[in-house]
Amino acid sequence: MFVVSKKQLRLVYLLVLVIVFAAVLLRWNQTRAAMSVPNEMKVFELVTGEFKTTIANGKELEVYRWDPASIVVHKGEVVELRITGINGASHPFVIQELGIKGVVTKGQTTVVHFKADRKGTFAIECLTHTSLANGGPMVGYITVL
Repeated sequence: MFVVSKKQLRLVYLLVLVIVFAAVLLRWNQTRAAMSVPNEMKVFELVTGEFKTTIANGKELEVYRWDPASIVVHKGEVVELRITGINGASHPFVIQELGIKGVVTKGQTTVVHFKADRKGTFAIECLTHTSLANGGPMVGYITVL
C-alpha cells in the first residue's frame, strides 16, 4: 500500500505549476522572435493619383497624391518602392533624408531600393506639385520605427 501525505501533494502541485510556468515563458519568447524584423526585402506598391473638381465659380481644381500616402517600416529593413505613374505626365521626386531622387512617368514603374538605417519620418516630395497652385502639395511619408 502506498500512502501520500499532504506535504507530498503540495510538493507535486508546486512542481506542476513550475513546469506550466516554464512552458508559458518558453512559448512567450517564440512569439517575440516572430515579431522581430525579417531579413527579407519589404516591397511596397505606390501609384500617382489625381483628384479633380470644379468649384462654385467654375474654376477647376486638381491635386495629385502618392497612394498610399504613408508607409511604415522597421529600422534595418531593406525596402523596395515600386512607384507606378497613373495620373500626370511625370513626377520628379526626392526623399531628401534618404538621399533618393527619381522620376515617375505615366504608364511606367520606377523602382527605388534603400535600407531603413535610421528611425524617423521621411517625406516623399514631388518637385512638380509643391503647392495648391500647381496641383499639390504631393507629399507621402515613410516612417521608420
